Amino acid sequence: MFRLSLFVFLVTFLSARPGPAFSADAPPLPNLVILFADDLGYRDLGCFGAPKIKTPNIDRLADEGMRFTDFLVGQATCSPSRYTLLTGCYPTRLGIIFPLGPTLHFGIADRELTLAEMVKSRGYATAIFGKWHLGHDPCFLPTRHGFDEFFGLPYSNDMFAPVKIGDRQCDTLPLMEGEKVVKTNPDQSQLTTWYTQRAVQFIERHQKQPFFLYVPYAMPHVPLAVSDKHKGQSAQGLYGDAVEEIDGSVGQILDALKRCGLEKSTWVVFTSDNGPWLPYGNHAGNALPLREGKATTFEGGFREPCVMRWPEVIPAGTECNQMTAAMDILPTMAEILRYNLPQDRIIDGRSILPLMKNLPGTKSPHEVYYYYYHWELQAVRSGKWKLHVPHKYRTLSGREPGKDGKCVPEDFVPIGLSLFDLDNDVGETTNVAARHPEVVQRLLKYVEQAREDLGDALTHRRGKNRRPPDRAEGKDD
Repeated sequence: MFRLSLFVFLVTFLSARPGPAFSADAPPLPNLVILFADDLGYRDLGCFGAPKIKTPNIDRLADEGMRFTDFLVGQATCSPSRYTLLTGCYPTRLGIIFPLGPTLHFGIADRELTLAEMVKSRGYATAIFGKWHLGHDPCFLPTRHGFDEFFGLPYSNDMFAPVKIGDRQCDTLPLMEGEKVVKTNPDQSQLTTWYTQRAVQFIERHQKQPFFLYVPYAMPHVPLAVSDKHKGQSAQGLYGDAVEEIDGSVGQILDALKRCGLEKSTWVVFTSDNGPWLPYGNHAGNALPLREGKATTFEGGFREPCVMRWPEVIPAGTECNQMTAAMDILPTMAEILRYNLPQDRIIDGRSILPLMKNLPGTKSPHEVYYYYYHWELQAVRSGKWKLHVPHKYRTLSGREPGKDGKCVPEDFVPIGLSLFDLDNDVGETTNVAARHPEVVQRLLKYVEQAREDLGDALTHRRGKNRRPPDRAEGKDD
């Protein structure tokens, strides 16, 4: 009797804990491959209407899978967006709300569950080859947060850390293997090549084991660089060359999956962290027909091209026009793995598995979506309606953008309370607030909800459900 009671207690206790929920009839575990560009515009892929850039491999992903036309990031800058992808949470909730540079000593919190940690608990091999950007001190590196392997840059390719070499003050960019710097100021024209080689080798080494492969490319973030093989090949200059080289990388990774017999059992996601850095002109991408770009809460900053392929689940040649988000990847994978997510914290993402399956009548799992810039709540979205509250935003104000790697300064200009119907005006050009006062009032309730939950610097609200990042011990920013 005692043994039976003990058995019942242990089963009840373990089933209540966050973690994997196993099932005897569970299907084989799928591999997960996330290919993540940097500063890619909504219209920079052939399958999203790029007029001059050729991306046949990513287009093939779309033909063999699903194109997501309303896919949102966490914030329209690097570190916040990456934190959202890996944790399923708004970056505002987790306290990382701007890009982390080499002089900052805070980063991803140890208590947060990452996508890598989640799948690793189910026996997955995990690797990241590319840009991390969630903290560069040892306690923040990928190898401390669920990744078995890391090769790449700890932050953006334009962030050079000041160091003293002899009696000279120098700027260096570190290339890391695991937790060690293996090269400073690497040849950036080789980054995409190196990341691709590592990714292909990882697939070949782990073809008998489920794996999570994360390839966050350095490109097409400035400074642009491409290998000789792709230089001068695009009709859109160096920027197009960089995107087409990424497409070539995608092709090599897809070929490796096919060669290893893993096509059907692998969920492949291609997307980007935020929209184009428009002040760089011909070294920036194209977000049309969306408004503005990186570092704004207009759709040009938040809405990214996204394609997914998983032949066992996603019907070929399909399209999802429902609102989905990068934060949805983690809870979707949790549902696939039958993993019980922690119940002691808020996770903002929702599973989009029914949308991936293209089930009839399936709607977005998000009743509302919050658009933050740093700590400022600047807009909310529900269905087709998007409401901007009064704020200032970055824009070129009609001036000519920069050229050949040089940017021009942006202005901060005001926008008043503005309602946009994204179904009929995805470019956010016509304020229809006066015509739909009832919609404005409904969305203002969501604004208040966001301020209560996450705070808002515009109205000096702290928010009751924020969780702070971690700080490196003994370091001051």
